[in-house]
Amino acid sequence: MIMQILDAVDSFLYYPVLVIVMAAAGLYFSIRMGFVQIRMLGEGIHILKTTPADENGASPFQALMISTASCVGTGNIIGVSTAICLGGPGAAFWMTVLALLGCASSFTECTLAQVYKRRKPDGSFYGGPAYYIEGALHNKGLAMTFAVFLLLTYSFGFNLLCSYNVQSTFSTYSFYQEGVTPAIIGVIMAALVAVCIMGGGKRIEKTAGILVPVMGVAYVVVALIVLLMNVTELPHVFGVIFEDAFNFRAIFSGFAGSCLMYGVKRGLYSNEAGVGAAPNAAAAATVSHPAKQGLVQMLSIYIDTIILCNATVLMCLASGVAPTPELAGAEWVQASIASALGAFGPIFITVAMILFSFTTLIGNIYYCENGLAYLNNKKLPSKTFMNLFRAFAVLVIFVGAIIPMAAAWDVADITMGGMCLINLVACTMLSNVAVKTYRDYVRQKKAGLDPQFVATEVGLRDDEVECWK
Repeated sequence: MIMQILDAVDSFLYYPVLVIVMAAAGLYFSIRMGFVQIRMLGEGIHILKTTPADENGASPFQALMISTASCVGTGNIIGVSTAICLGGPGAAFWMTVLALLGCASSFTECTLAQVYKRRKPDGSFYGGPAYYIEGALHNKGLAMTFAVFLLLTYSFGFNLLCSYNVQSTFSTYSFYQEGVTPAIIGVIMAALVAVCIMGGGKRIEKTAGILVPVMGVAYVVVALIVLLMNVTELPHVFGVIFEDAFNFRAIFSGFAGSCLMYGVKRGLYSNEAGVGAAPNAAAAATVSHPAKQGLVQMLSIYIDTIILCNATVLMCLASGVAPTPELAGAEWVQASIASALGAFGPIFITVAMILFSFTTLIGNIYYCENGLAYLNNKKLPSKTFMNLFRAFAVLVIFVGAIIPMAAAWDVADITMGGMCLINLVACTMLSNVAVKTYRDYVRQKKAGLDPQFVATEVGLRDDEVECWK
C-alpha cells in the first residue's frame, strides 16, 4: 500500500505538474535572456579561471565543483540506464532537451542566489533559494518549506537512492549474496562518508575539487574507447534514439512510462537544473558580478547531462546489448561495457559508481548544512546537533543499501519534485531581477569592462541586498 501511494504521488507530481512547469520555465528564461546557455557558454568557461580576491571566499571553480559533486553521480549511470531500459532510447533525446532548457533555469537560480547572498562574520558568503524567497518575495513560510524539502531530499531521498545504486553494481559478481553483501557495502560507504563530513565544509570543497574532474574525465575516456570500438553502430544508434523520441503515438498511449517522461524524471535527477540545490553552492562564490557565477553554474548541466549522461547512452546503445526492463540499472551498463572491454568493464563501472556516489553524498551534506542554518536563524546549529544530524545522514546511507529499488526512486523523485516546484515558481516571480542583472553584465562586457555589480544599477534598493551596496 505504501508503494502504491508513493507511485501515485510520484506520477501526479511529474505529470502533469512538473513536466509543464520545468519546460515552461526553462523556455521562458531562455527566451527572455536570448538563450544565454548557448550564447554565453564560452564566457562561462573563461570565468572559471578567475580566483577570489578574498582568501576566505570560494572560487567560481570550487562552487561549481560542489554543485557538480552532488549532481554528477549515480544518475549518470544508473539513472540513464533506468530511463532507457524502462522508457526507451528516446529518453536520451528528451533528457538532453530538458538539460539545455534547464541551463537557463540554472543560470537564473544561481544568479539570484548571488544577488541575495549573505555575508558571514569571517567574510565568506552563503545563500540559496530560501534566502531569495524570504528576502525578495517576503514569504518566510514558503522559504522554510523549501528548506525542509531540501533537507528531506539531500539527507534522506538522495542518500537512500545513491547508496542503493552503488550496492546494486556488485550484484553481477559471484560473491554477491542478497541480504548480506548490500549491508556490508552500506556499512563501508557510511563509514567513508562519515570520515569526510566530520571535517566540515572546507574538506568537502577540497575533496570535490580533486575527485570530480578526475572521475569525470576517466569515465568519458572509457566511454570514448567503447564508442570507437563500435563506431560503425553510431548511425543506427542515433536513428533509434530519434525514432523513439518522436513516436508520439507510443508516448501518449502510456505517458507515465514513456521515453519522454523517463527523460524528464531521470534528467532532472541527474543534473538538478532548477531544483534549487546548486544556488546553495553558487552563493558561496566570491565574484565581482552575480551573472558570473550564474554563467559558471550552467557548465554543471553541460558536464553532467550533455557530456556524461550522453556518454553512457551512446556507449551502451552502441555495444549491441539490448536494453530490457530486467537489466534496468547497473546491469545494463556493466553488460554493455563488458561486451567491449571484457572483465575490466564491470570493475570500472563499480569503481566509477563508488567515486561518483562518494562525491554525491558529501555534496548532499553540504546542501543540508545550508538548509539547517536557514531554519536555525541563519546560523549553523550547535556542534552537538550537527554531529547528530551527520550521524543520521550516515545511517540513511546504510539503510539505502538494503531497501527495494522502487521505493528509493519514488522517495527521491517526490522530495526533489517538491523542491523544484517551489524554486521554479520563485525564480519566475523574480525573473526581472535575473534578466536585469544579466543585461547589466552584457552591457559592461560590451564596454570592455570587467563587470562589477551595484544593486541600485538594476533597480534594487540597498536595503534589499546585503552584499552589493
